Amino acid sequence: MNQTLAESQRTEDIMQLFLIVGITFAICAVSFALQNNVPVTVVLSSWRFDNSLAVVLLVTLGLGSLITALVSTPGIIEGQWSRARLRRQIASVAREKEILERRLLLLEQEIARPAADPAPAAERSAQHSGLGSMPLSRGQDAQSGSAIAARVVQ
Repeated sequence: MNQTLAESQRTEDIMQLFLIVGITFAICAVSFALQNNVPVTVVLSSWRFDNSLAVVLLVTLGLGSLITALVSTPGIIEGQWSRARLRRQIASVAREKEILERRLLLLEQEIARPAADPAPAAERSAQHSGLGSMPLSRGQDAQSGSAIAARVVQ
């Protein structure tokens, strides 16, 4: 959360800096245009425009700003979309991390529980201790019976 707050503060600072630079540039452009107020003629194909140099410079500056804004808008929008997509991915990964951390904690608690209480493990082995002596099949029973008889004879 603090990182997002710092990031938004930095963005605001950069925007304020751009605003100050833009206003300074506009003041310089107007001052330059007012000092050069000689009549000029602009000819473009069959179109002819007669006005002062100040107006021509201000119109040119305005058109340049408009073209710059139109050209940079798709890149800005794409950047905002990708930042939003990445923020959603970060949130998703953070949620998944929380779930996995909780699961890890539960598994660690489950592993620690049997180690702290060895009595149930001893009871389980005592319950199943007779399984080793039970015959598995008749053929095996006959073989073990003859093996036992051979040991007794010796």
